[in-house]
Amino acid sequence: MLLDLAKTGISVISPAEEIAAYEAIWTHYSTFPKVAELFRRYKHALPSKVAAAIGIPAAEIARIKQAVAALLPYHKFSALFYEDFEYPERLKDARHPVEVLYYRGALDLLSSRSIAVVGARKASENGIRRARKLARFLVENDFTVMSGLAEGIDTAAHTATLEAKGRTIAVIGTALNEVYPRANYDLQKEIARNYLLISQVPFYLYSQQDYRRNRFFFPERNKTMSALSEATVIVEASESSGSLTQAEAAIQQKRKLFILDSCFKPGLDWPEKFLAKGAIRLVDGSEILEHLAPNA
Repeated sequence: MLLDLAKTGISVISPAEEIAAYEAIWTHYSTFPKVAELFRRYKHALPSKVAAAIGIPAAEIARIKQAVAALLPYHKFSALFYEDFEYPERLKDARHPVEVLYYRGALDLLSSRSIAVVGARKASENGIRRARKLARFLVENDFTVMSGLAEGIDTAAHTATLEAKGRTIAVIGTALNEVYPRANYDLQKEIARNYLLISQVPFYLYSQQDYRRNRFFFPERNKTMSALSEATVIVEASESSGSLTQAEAAIQQKRKLFILDSCFKPGLDWPEKFLAKGAIRLVDGSEILEHLAPNA
């Protein structure tokens, strides 16, 4: 978050105070549509102003501020607020734009051309192989590979990108202080240190809920990933896959949606459904270059 300078006549903003206020708001509203509508109503004012307007006590914010610091010290992560200069304009295309985006790593990667590679957690061997091949292709063509750090296709895309010396962004469905799956601890740490790790999940609320309620953060993560990227590629997915949430978001946000040719097989209805909505069948990778203008 950018700090206003006192000499400008504007009060200095405390990121920690604003994050605490935002986290406190989440304990009262608890879903992205509700939080987004609240901030839209107050014209994206700072969280401290919104929290005061809806009557959240200062003592509650102070308590949550300490709780967040215990989960992940404020100096170990950063936050982008909706009205910040560096807040990505692409994200405003989402139906319910994230008001605060938490991150660790190189924020400038959001300015690079990125393509999201997503798919099944319980991926087949062929799906893993295709994800790795696609990631290498994207690196060779100077794209940043974005994915969700989940098991299966996501992990394959991230690891193949790093092996190819490419750039990667992970948009996770947990709070920044959590790792899921645990097997990706080292991978998440490397991405946070050398590339970019993003989360829209509130620390405090996440820590207070069990996995049954926290699972709803994952599909919201996919909508954000779609908005942040130039296009989404689905490598492999079942009819109930969370990747289809991202496919719907890509269509709604007017992003390019590519579906690997191997997904078009008997028993799956979703590929044809999205093809009818404007998705593009990806046969050999060249379609990506054909549909994404060099200077887009």
